[in-house]
Amino acid sequence: MKIISTISDKHRLLSLPDPLHPLISVVRIADVRAAADSVLERFSLNFYCIALKRNVKSKMRYGQQQYDHDKGILTFLAPKKILSLDGPPVYEVGEDAGYALFFHQDFLYSFPLATKIKNYGFFSYVSSEALHLSEKEEKYIAEIFLKIEEEYQHLDEHSQEVIIAQIELLLSYSNRFYERQFVTRKTVNHAVITKLDLIMNNYFDKKLALKSGIPTVEYIAACLNLSPHYFSDLLRSITGQGAQYHIQEKLIDRAKEYLSVTDLTVSEIAYQLGFKHPQSLNKLFKRKTSTSPLEFRRNLNLTPNLFLHGQT
Repeated sequence: MKIISTISDKHRLLSLPDPLHPLISVVRIADVRAAADSVLERFSLNFYCIALKRNVKSKMRYGQQQYDHDKGILTFLAPKKILSLDGPPVYEVGEDAGYALFFHQDFLYSFPLATKIKNYGFFSYVSSEALHLSEKEEKYIAEIFLKIEEEYQHLDEHSQEVIIAQIELLLSYSNRFYERQFVTRKTVNHAVITKLDLIMNNYFDKKLALKSGIPTVEYIAACLNLSPHYFSDLLRSITGQGAQYHIQEKLIDRAKEYLSVTDLTVSEIAYQLGFKHPQSLNKLFKRKTSTSPLEFRRNLNLTPNLFLHGQT
């Protein structure tokens, strides 16, 4: 695997002139002409990449997922993510094929974005979770690339601040447009909740927790062919709560079931659910229900007697 350490190295692989600044570059996709001997089957970038691509006939893999560069797709790559090509790249593009923005983490130092950028989960999304833009959204994004490109051509003491402000605007728009994408694909996305329940039920029914512990966000996301960040963000857009919340809710539901219909001790139930220590179940159960597992079971046993005595 080839690690592309600098933006200058990336430019050379794409047969482009050296960037005007070593830590940031705006590339027009139409200008890219990768040489045959520069094709890398697997590679990783040591810098961020945001790309708006239109009608580019090229296939690229990110993990197990495949990019299909089509009209109005916005993709995000964080440093050190591994990518691969399915065969040699073929570029058949027009003048408006789109843009790629490369910027190194060092370019952000001394600005709040250096820390804040880690909060943008879409840098960890896989290719099938790319942002599909409407015509209006695409126009907004393209204008930001053009403003960064213009500022990049005339670097002065104010350029870094102006460019970073534009990157922040780009990321803010991307957040908004991803929320729109979650809503417009609501029918498909709601099916994820149903599948989540099925995966969790299957996990416990097959006693997988005894061997592998509590099901993780990563495990369930993999079962759904989603990245962990996208999976959690999707659930949050639908329900207001992330993936970890839903896993914990399912754990409590299953714990209540065991407490209601079995004679298993709290310790045995904890191990059935994948907890390493019974007190961890006690702590979670108390936080979620305001009662302990034993109190919950005791109240269940008292309920019939209350009705027998005519009490409610």
